Amino acid sequence: MSVELLDSPRFYGFRVRRQIGGKTYQEYFSLKDNGKRIRGAKRATAKSRADVRDDELAALQKKVREKTAKEVYVDAKGQVRGILCRLKSEKSGSKTPVFQIGVMSQLQNKIVNTTVSINKYGVDEAWQRAVDFFVAHKKISKRSRAYKELLDAKPSPAQVRRLTGRAGKNRKR
Repeated sequence: MSVELLDSPRFYGFRVRRQIGGKTYQEYFSLKDNGKRIRGAKRATAKSRADVRDDELAALQKKVREKTAKEVYVDAKGQVRGILCRLKSEKSGSKTPVFQIGVMSQLQNKIVNTTVSINKYGVDEAWQRAVDFFVAHKKISKRSRAYKELLDAKPSPAQVRRLTGRAGKNRKR
């Protein structure tokens, strides 16, 4: 609920304000009539009008959030926002290349994180597991274009080495 009672020398009334898609929607409902504060039924009417407008904006906000939650962002380097390729430091001190997934879960309504080892599964299967985790929590259909875009954004083994900073290093052990 984003209906707020403002009581200042400049304005007395209700303000409805919400952020929707990066834009601020803000409307005012005055509780003054001819310079005097209103009471009773007129005040209740103004409050109900503010509540109705807030409900309309809340529905629009929810619709925009659900739409943007299912969008996939691939940057100029070909990396997907929410799926990073990085080196994870193990307890032993060794560094393991992984896909790290961090996403706002539509299932749990909170941010969830996990990693998938590239050494254990290989680039192809690790990417598939990372994408499956990502789409499950974003509620993206496996038949959607967004799912196909995610699969197509799979880095090559050479890109993985470059992204993890392992390009050109000897791998003797």
